Amino acid sequence: MHLWRDLADVPDGFGPSVVTIGNFDGVHRGHAGVLQRMCADARGAGASAVAVTFSPHPLQVHHPDTAPPLLTGDTDRLELLGATGLDAVLLLPYSLEFARQSPEEFVRRYLVEGLGARVVVVGRDVRFGWKNSGDLSTMVELGRSYGFSVEVIEDVTPTPGADPGSAEDHVADPLRRRWSSTWVRELLEAGDVVQAARVLGRPHRLRGEVVHGDARGRELGFPTANLSQDAEGMVPADGVYAGWLRRPDGTVLPSAVSIGTNPTFDGVQRRVEAYVLDRTDLDLYGEQVVLELVERLRPTLKFDGIEPLITQMHADVERVREVLAPVTAPTTEA
Repeated sequence: MHLWRDLADVPDGFGPSVVTIGNFDGVHRGHAGVLQRMCADARGAGASAVAVTFSPHPLQVHHPDTAPPLLTGDTDRLELLGATGLDAVLLLPYSLEFARQSPEEFVRRYLVEGLGARVVVVGRDVRFGWKNSGDLSTMVELGRSYGFSVEVIEDVTPTPGADPGSAEDHVADPLRRRWSSTWVRELLEAGDVVQAARVLGRPHRLRGEVVHGDARGRELGFPTANLSQDAEGMVPADGVYAGWLRRPDGTVLPSAVSIGTNPTFDGVQRRVEAYVLDRTDLDLYGEQVVLELVERLRPTLKFDGIEPLITQMHADVERVREVLAPVTAPTTEA
C-alpha cells in the first residue's frame, strides 16, 4: 500500500480511482467490510482503491477539550487500513486552515485533480468542507460537475446468531446497532475487551515505548514493562487483563497486563504495565511494543499489604495461562 502524507506525494496523472473519505478510528469491522468491498469493486473496474483520512482527528483540532480518546494511533490505523487491500492512503495533516476550504475546493483539489476519482464512496451522514457545509447532496452535485459518481455506504450491523466474520454478520439491519468506533469506546470504558474485539475484528491494541517505572514489580518477583504516558490507543477500564506483548522483531509473548494507579501503594498516576509470563530476563527498555488485550480478569483492587498482593498476582498469572491457552498468538507484524 502506498502512503502519501501530502498531495504533492501523489504521482502526476494518478487515477482512475475509487476514493473514500473518513477518520477510520480503530478500523473496526464496519470499516473493514466496506473497504474490502470497495477494493474489490475498484479492481473489477480497473481502478485504484484509495482512502483519504486525516491526522490529527478533526475533533482534536476543533474540540480538543471534549474530543473522545482515539482507539488507534496513526501507526496501527495505517497498518490496519493496509490489511483491507487498499492501494493507497492519503493521510492529510488536519488544521484549522485546512478546514477553511469550501466543499468544492476540497473535492476539486484532492479527489478530482489529485486522485483522479471516478467513484467517491461515502456514508449518508458525510460532512466535509468549511463548517461541515458539504453533505451527501453536495457531493452528488459536485460529482455531476466533475465527472465522478457517488456510491452511498449503508450502515453495517452484526446479525445475531451469525458467526463473527461471516457474510451474514455484515447484513445491515436498522433495528440493530451498527459497528462503530463509539460502540468500541463504550465497551472499553467498561473493560469489556472481549466484546470490543468482536466489533473491531481483533483484540484492542495499545502501542508505546517501554520506560522505567518504580521497579516495584521486579521487587515483587513480577518485573513489568511500563508503557510511556503518550502510548497510542485508548486505555480501557482499570484492571488486570490477559494479553499478548508484541516486540518490534515480531516476537509475541503471553502477558498479564495491569492498568491503574497501584492503589496498594497509594499511586496517583494511571499506568499500563505488562508482566511477560515466566520471564525475568527481558530488557525491553526503549522498545516500541504492542499490547493486545484478550480478556479482563478482574478490577483493580487495594490490598492490605504485600503478601495478599503477591498471592493475587500468582493467581492472576495462572488465570492468564488459562485464558490464553486456547487462543492463537497474533502473528501480524508490528
